[in-house]
Amino acid sequence: MRYRRAVERLRQLAQACEQTRRVPADEPFLREAHVFGDLLSGADPIDHLEIVLVLNLPPEEVSWGTHPPGTAWLVDFLRLDQGGIAYWWRSHQDPVSNHRIHDPVRFWSLDGPDKEVLDALAERRFDQLGAAAPPPQQRAPAAGELEAALEHLRAVRDSYWDRQWRRRHRSLSRYPEHHLWEAVQGYLDLLDARDE
Repeated sequence: MRYRRAVERLRQLAQACEQTRRVPADEPFLREAHVFGDLLSGADPIDHLEIVLVLNLPPEEVSWGTHPPGTAWLVDFLRLDQGGIAYWWRSHQDPVSNHRIHDPVRFWSLDGPDKEVLDALAERRFDQLGAAAPPPQQRAPAAGELEAALEHLRAVRDSYWDRQWRRRHRSLSRYPEHHLWEAVQGYLDLLDARDE
């Protein structure tokens, strides 16, 4: 995807994130959206837009590399599965950065789209992204994420053949097999990162 198209897609995504606030809820489900990767260095073309979506869920429900409960509608609403976007989920109680996500820049929050960030990207003013973005966070501790991913993997394995669990984990083109695969992949990704 060309750089200009990627920035335009990011603007559209920021507007779509803003529309999620119209869903009636005591607390908004989606709290922030960050971009990282090749777009922030001005690569042209880029393979895909890399984003992180921060959810109003506790860390134990947002295991690395998985689709947490209640995200299927968000994938559909934000059109994340239309191609050109690689996305990850994070809990609002965890740092956004980790072994895979480096120097993310927030482009949407509950305050709305971050116009300064979006404009800086459109005009390729990469040196101003740091000033417009929130202060950098610490990276999530790999050991803690690895332990959480292992707990999640065991929980999926232990529940996999339970009829009620399988029924609850089937929706919008997602099946129990997806959850099992993601739990395995997320755990192995963290395990490999620890060994590097």
